Order: sequence, then structure tokens, then C-alpha cells
Amino acid sequence: MKNSNWITIVWSFAYTCKNRLSLSIACAIISVVGGIIPYFSVYQLIHLFMTHEVQFRDIVFWIAVCIGGYVIKVIFHAISTTLAHQSAYQILESMRVQIAERLMKAPLGNVQNQSIGKLKNVMIDRVETIELPLAHLIPEGISNLFLPIGVFVYLLVIDWRMAFATLLTIPIAAISFAYLMKSFNKQYESYIESSNYVNSVIVEYVEGIEVIKTFNQSSSSYEKFERAIHSFKDYTLNWFRNTWKLMNFSNAVLPSTLLGTVPIGMYLYQSGTLSPSEFAMCLILSLGIIGPLTSFTLFVNNAKTIEYAVMEVNEFLQLEELENVTEQVQFDHYGVHFTDVSFSYTAQSEDKAEQNNVLSSINLMFPEGSFTALVGPSGSGKSTVAKLIARFWDVTDGEISIGNIPIRQIPLEQLANTISYVSQDNFLFDCSLMDNIRLGKPNATDEEVITAAKAACCHDFIVKLEHGYQSLAGEVGGRLSGGEKQRVAIARAMLKDAPIVILDEATAFTDPENEEKLQQSIAALTNGKSLFVIAHRLSTIQHADQIIVLNQGQIEAAGSHNGLLQTCELYRKMWKAHIGAKVWAASSSAREVHANG
Repeated sequence: MKNSNWITIVWSFAYTCKNRLSLSIACAIISVVGGIIPYFSVYQLIHLFMTHEVQFRDIVFWIAVCIGGYVIKVIFHAISTTLAHQSAYQILESMRVQIAERLMKAPLGNVQNQSIGKLKNVMIDRVETIELPLAHLIPEGISNLFLPIGVFVYLLVIDWRMAFATLLTIPIAAISFAYLMKSFNKQYESYIESSNYVNSVIVEYVEGIEVIKTFNQSSSSYEKFERAIHSFKDYTLNWFRNTWKLMNFSNAVLPSTLLGTVPIGMYLYQSGTLSPSEFAMCLILSLGIIGPLTSFTLFVNNAKTIEYAVMEVNEFLQLEELENVTEQVQFDHYGVHFTDVSFSYTAQSEDKAEQNNVLSSINLMFPEGSFTALVGPSGSGKSTVAKLIARFWDVTDGEISIGNIPIRQIPLEQLANTISYVSQDNFLFDCSLMDNIRLGKPNATDEEVITAAKAACCHDFIVKLEHGYQSLAGEVGGRLSGGEKQRVAIARAMLKDAPIVILDEATAFTDPENEEKLQQSIAALTNGKSLFVIAHRLSTIQHADQIIVLNQGQIEAAGSHNGLLQTCELYRKMWKAHIGAKVWAASSSAREVHANG
């Protein structure tokens, strides 16, 4: 849907409710016809009274016709509105489902690079703003469009000069509105950007309030918050001040249809061209289109609301998808092979795009069933190697294969079932711990879940909770400590029982007293599987079959723990720093115990 206008995009989301939308439009048109009938009935009554040919049964008849037309208008407008609201909610659902589907198909790394605030703002807030204007745009928009057209046609039947007299004020108001609309798009876009900035500052202030108070930055942080609010207020007021004169002038002139119909009607009446009943009817009809005309500015604003929300949604729908095959493959083994793998990404700055090289010509072989560790300074590319195996992104150059099968030739679903990935930032859903662990294997029994929890050293703390395995993890696992969340995530990976397991800094928050237990669980996890561990705690990977040392996107060295201590200066420095940190942590614990004692 690139380069599509917002109406085309909205219609594309309405594929499940196009019949309902079409029926809503048809009912809205019938409602407009019903709304014109009372005007015709009033004309007939006026004509009867002015010709002195009125009879009681005629009065009753035309009053009944008038009421019937009004009933038709009300009933079909209600049906149209109901169908329009149902369609609007269906369109909102379709938008959110399509965004979610695109996020599932896009490279996971690209999705993770999107801010949570932006994702939430578009999928929840921006999409929700479409519902009200969209639901009313169909029945009321059609009414406000077709009713003036119907009235104009009716006036043409009476006298074409009176029809055009009714439109006399429209060109004057249109010129005024056209002048306002010259800068409307730019102003509205700036308004949306200013609004988004205020929202982001508010979210930042609320989410960071703990840090703000801890470091006594309440004053400076509140000033930023206050400045954003005042800036948004000033921008909105300035926009209003610059437009209110022309806006009020247009709104005053547009509905002043009598300015044309009264003098021209009087002239035609005096010349004998227009009968009294026709003159009266023309005045009534010209007043009848005032409401639809004054709704013009409201519908312009509603249309812009929908347009900007839809275009933001469309940005997510343009995310590049990973190529996917459908034919399942048969693995001979689960060894992983990197062949001349390079990876880079494009970072967009304010004025230009910069190419960032993360990995350069990586050649690695991870045998099936081996325990491989990736270590190196921050930014060396460790996590990127792990994420490329899971195909968070596609490599820029070279090839990654599992069991001699390039991962691009492996269906994404099969690849996901082949790999268990546990990251440092583990996400838990706000459901029971039993269900959180069971995500690794949805059909697992309670006994299998508990066995996995025991292997991951989290059974003991779970049974101490008030509701045991039925205890809720809290929003994003907020009721558990960092180490507890990690062990639950590792239990989930164990339950999944995938042949390839990746632990990306998954032991970072592990409590020192549980480190030995966790190493035992890792040893159990690696039994018969290919295990990749990215770790800063070198003590957790010193028994790895091979340790890969990465530095600035290239392989510095590879070997066993003892071998690297002898041959790799970088690894030796990292090990000494790690041992020093452990000694410091141990002495701190001893001092704390001594103080409490």
C-alpha cells in the first residue's frame, strides 16, 4: 500500500465488512431521501392554504406523509449509524491484526528497535482515534453531502434562479476556507508532532520518576515537563489566533443562504415568476441546508485525524518481511556453521544515513551437542552472532547454516521450534508461573513443568510463594526479582527441549549463591544439545567446549578456558577483571554479614 491515499488504505482494511459498509451507505442515502420528504409535504400544505383549496383530509394526508418521511429518516439513519460503528470497530480490529501480523513477519531485530512507546501509541491510541470520526463520517458525511444536493435539485425544479441564489454565499466562504487550507496540512502535521513530543515527555517523566527522586532531579525534570506542556499550549493557541478571524468569517457567511434567496426571491415574486407558496418553500429549503453546510469544518478535521492515524499505521505495514519458505526440511545434525558472515545496519541521523558494520567475515563452526561460549567487550558483536542464528535479522553477506542447510531455506516456524532463545531482558506475562513456563511447550503436563523448574533451580522459590505455581508473575514479571525471572525463562527453554539453546546474557542477574546451581542446570540443559552462551560472568562458561573471543566484530581468538588464558591477552584481562569483581563481591558480603551479626 505504498503511496496510497488514506481512503484507499482504510478501504483495504474493510475487506471483512465491505457489505456492511455498503449497506450503511445505502441506508444513509435512504435517510437523506426521507429527510427531503417533509420539505415536499410542507410545500404542498403551504400551496393548499395559499390557494384556499385546503381540506381536512388533505392536511391529515400531508402531515402523515411528513411524519412518514421523518420516521424513514430517523430509522434508516439509526441503521446506518449502527452499521457504520460496527464497521469502524471491524476496521480497527483489522488494522491491529495486520500490524501484529507484520511485526511477526518482520525481522525481530527491526521490531525490537522500535520504541515501546511508539508501538503502543500507534496500535492503541492512534488506531482508537479513528473509530469515532470513521463511524460518523459515513452516515453523517453522506447526509451532509447528499442533502444539500437533493435540496439544490428540488430548488432547480421550482426555479433555477432560486437554486443558484441559495449557493450565493458558498463561493465567498470557499475562498476563505481555501486560504485557510493552504497551510492546514503543514500546521496539522506540526500539531501532531508537538502532541507526540508532549506525550513522550509525560511518559518519560512518569516512568523515570523513581530515578528522578533518587538523584534529586525533581526540579530540572519537572521544568522539562512543564516547558513541553507550555510549548504545546502556546503552539495550539497561536494556531488558533492566526485562523480564528477567517474561520469565524467563513462560518458566519457559509450558512447565510437568505442573503441570496430573500432579495432574488422578492424580485421574482414581484415580477410574477414565483408564486407565494414557491417563494416560501425556497426560503424553507435554503434554511434546511444550513446544518449540513456548517458541518464542513468538523468533517475536514475528522478526515485529517483519520488520515494521520492511517498513515502512521501504514508505516508499520511497510516494514520489510523476512523471506519465508513453506517446505519443511530434514536435519542430519544440529551443528551451526558461519561462512564469511558479515552484518551491518543503516542508522538514520538527522541529515544522513550511516552504515554501521557490526560483524566482518566471521567463520565459525559449532558442532552438534557442544557448549560454545561467546565473550568479548561490550559492542564486540556477541549478541549479534546469537541473534543471527535465531534469524532476528538476515546476514548482509555470507551464510549461516544448521545441519548444512542455510537458515534462509528453513521455514521460520520450524526454525523457531529448533531454537530456544533466552535473553537478558526476559519477558513474563501477567499470568501464573505455571503458564509462563508452559509457554515453552503448551501441551506440557504440570509434572513436566515442575521438572523443568527444578532443573532451572526455580522450584524452591516458587513453592514458597503464597499460591505456588499458580502465583501471578505480575505485569512484565514485576513481582519477581531479576534472577528469579531469568530462572523462570531458563525453565521455559528447558521445557521447550529444542536441539539448539541460546542464552544471551541469561545469567547476568543470577544471585551469587545460586550461580553453582545454575551452572548445574546449564550442564543439564546442554546434554545432547547445541548450547550457545553469551556471558560477562566468565566463571559460568569456563567449562565450555570452546570459547570464542570477539572484538570489534571480528574473532580475536578461540579455544578452551585454560588455552585462552595462555594465548589470548584480551581474554586474560577479562578473566582477571572478573575474578577481581568476585573477590570484591565476596568481601562486601562478608562485611554485610559481619555488620548484621
